[in-house]
Formats: sequence, structure tokens, C-alpha cells
Amino acid sequence: MDRMMENRKFMRSEFDREDIISDQEQGLPQPPLQKPVPEGAEIIDLPKADTAAFAETNIYACLKGRRSRRKYINQELSLKELSFLLWSTQGVDRKMGNNYATLRPVASAGARHPFETYLWVFRVEGLKKGIYRYLALTHQLMFIKEVEELEEKANSATLGQSFVGASAVTFVWSCIPYRGEWRYNVTSHKTMLLDAGHVCQNLYLACEAMGSGTCAIAAYDQRLCDELIDVDGVDEFTVYLAPVAKY
Repeated sequence: MDRMMENRKFMRSEFDREDIISDQEQGLPQPPLQKPVPEGAEIIDLPKADTAAFAETNIYACLKGRRSRRKYINQELSLKELSFLLWSTQGVDRKMGNNYATLRPVASAGARHPFETYLWVFRVEGLKKGIYRYLALTHQLMFIKEVEELEEKANSATLGQSFVGASAVTFVWSCIPYRGEWRYNVTSHKTMLLDAGHVCQNLYLACEAMGSGTCAIAAYDQRLCDELIDVDGVDEFTVYLAPVAKY
């Protein structure tokens, strides 16, 4: 009960606290908008995200049809479809204020956008199976590594949810908490988790628009997921996942 009461306190607003002085208010430099790209990394250009990926353009139909879908067929996702999903969830439309912030199709508290998007790619046209990171500022993919028995490891990392390994691609969102902490200090963590919900809901609607399915996943093995995407689990860690495929 004590733990539940503490968690309820976390859910409440603390933006009226006068003892909070953020790093932004202290004039400290902001964290970069995107993780750096290692020299010599393998970069894949993505096609322009546009309505060519749509199967359904009626927003009412997309909202009414939105469901969590776990039964997939063994069919590739096209690179154009993947491009549309990546843009819908974390794509950058414009940089603001000398690289202070970005405008994107998804909402974020203070325009901090604290997430990086990783992909477990199983069946995507033109891409080899493996782990990738989305470079939102340039709308590109960076190949990270191949993983033997990726489907089995993905299923284990999501606590035996076998539909993950049956997907065409699984979105894995990591959080870099200092992007939010820099501006909002101890009040940032609630807003960052709310932002994760905004991102995943955009994925749901984008999937419905192009005739694919997804299912949000918050039950996962933290260590295994972090190891698969090569993050340290402290300054960057997995917060949410969602497999995508035709159904």
C-alpha cells in the first residue's frame, strides 16, 4: 500500500513547486536533439513520407478501427510504409530557435522529445534483419547490428509475447531522461511518460491508415531490451515497445 500511495503521488502535478531550479534556468547547455551518429555508421535513406502509404484516409475510420492487434500474417512491410510510420511517430517537420526544439507530428512537453526510436527489423523490404536506429533530424535509418535468433530474443525480451517476433518490425522507444530533466527537473518524469503515450497513439492511427496493426507493450525485461538496442540502462533506457505487421 505504501508503494501504491507513493506512485499516486508521482501521478499528480508538482509544477507549482518553488524549490525547483532547472538546468535550463541555470543557463546550462541543453542536451542535443538527437544522439550523435558514429563515424562510419551504415546509413539508409528513407523514402519521403507521404499519402502513398495510406489504405484509409478517413480519420473517423482510423479512430473507430483502432485496435491492439496481435495476430499477424507473414508479409513484408514496404520501406515506404515504414518511412510513414517513423515520420508519424518521431519525424521532424522543422527545427526551432537555433536548434532549441523541433516541431513534430507528435506532442511533447516543452518540445523536448526525449525519445530515440530503435527498430527490431524482421521483414521489411530492402532491409536486412537486425537492429536499427531512426535518425529523426535527417529522416534516415542507422544500422546497428545483426542479431542471431532475433525473433527468439525479442520474444524473451518481451516476457514471452510471441507475436513480437512474428511482426514485420517492432518499434522500441528509449528515453534519454536528461532531455526532459534539463528543462523540468524532478517534474519531468511524469511528462516524459505521458509523451510516450502520445508517440504510440500516433503509431496506432498511422497503422490503421495504412492497413497494418500494432499493439503497445509495457511489459518487458528491462535488461534484455536495453542490451538488444545497446543502451546503458541509466542515461538511456527502453520505456515502450510496439510490434507492427499486416494482419
